Amino acid sequence: MLVSDFDYHLPPELIAQRPLPHRDDSRMMIVFRREGKILHARFKEFPAHISLGDVLILNNTRVIPAKVWGQKDGQDIEFLLLKEKKKGIWETLCRPAKRAKVGDSITFPAGQRGKIIEIGTEGKRTLSFTKPDVIAWLNKAGFPPLPPYIKRPKQTPDLREMDLERYQTVFAKKCGAIAAPTAGLHFTPSVLSEIHKKGAETLSITLQVGLATFQPVRIERVEDHKMLEETYSIGRTVAESINRAKQESRPVMAVGTTVVRTLESAWEEEGVRAGKGATSLFIYPGREFKVVDRLLTNFHLPKSTLLMMVAAFAGTDLIREAYQEAVREKYRFYSYGDCMLIL
Repeated sequence: MLVSDFDYHLPPELIAQRPLPHRDDSRMMIVFRREGKILHARFKEFPAHISLGDVLILNNTRVIPAKVWGQKDGQDIEFLLLKEKKKGIWETLCRPAKRAKVGDSITFPAGQRGKIIEIGTEGKRTLSFTKPDVIAWLNKAGFPPLPPYIKRPKQTPDLREMDLERYQTVFAKKCGAIAAPTAGLHFTPSVLSEIHKKGAETLSITLQVGLATFQPVRIERVEDHKMLEETYSIGRTVAESINRAKQESRPVMAVGTTVVRTLESAWEEEGVRAGKGATSLFIYPGREFKVVDRLLTNFHLPKSTLLMMVAAFAGTDLIREAYQEAVREKYRFYSYGDCMLIL
């Protein structure tokens, strides 16, 4: 299977640069797998597709404002903080990486300083910070780690405030992600309330979205790609509820590809396993899904692992047709864009 099979043309003007004024104003393409049918709606209508006994799974990860600019010799270096190795010591991505060498001292806003103590591959640098409570500092000085296709003038305070609110789900709780579970961005308290009134179960898992989710595929054959690891957590009562639904043939709907990856990674013969774990699962066409019956997702980049997962779930030909339709109908694409409900 070739990576080029998952390419498509997207006019640049369809890449959403800002969220809509209201989260649930997003358009929602509805894809019926069995009938091969495509309908168009608004996300406000999402609760109409929920029934009594359905199980809806959300990813409650919380995005940290992990992007920050530091200075060395009067020149800016951009850092994306990836994960804390131990207190005050973080693995980062930086650019231009050639400016950041072992032993260099970097001056950051709000009185923070960092020293580069290790060089990794592909622009990774490990920094030791003078103020060890790095999350508290990032909450004051950091910017949301928006993907590169969302263009922002560097360090713009008013846009920072908007993105801090909107590049975060209304149900975010567990701090640690460097990208939002974007299918969840459409939800509002009123939509969640409507789902509850329909008699559906709404449950939460946590997958700390990291580099794996947007890792580019640099090989020709899909099967040769290796995913990076991401960590996840599933509570005992959540696992029990999901397993009960599977036993009773009630549909399990994943809100986002991160939920799919978590649930399918945690599946064992007897059901979904509770607890913490790490997954490098790569889902592409040909996989049999064990847990997820329905999927809400955004529109994904060409040749991405996320598009391959969606094609695995709905069928490559149907997803190709759906994406062509979305381009014709001028849907808004990617993180701040519209969504697709696959039934």
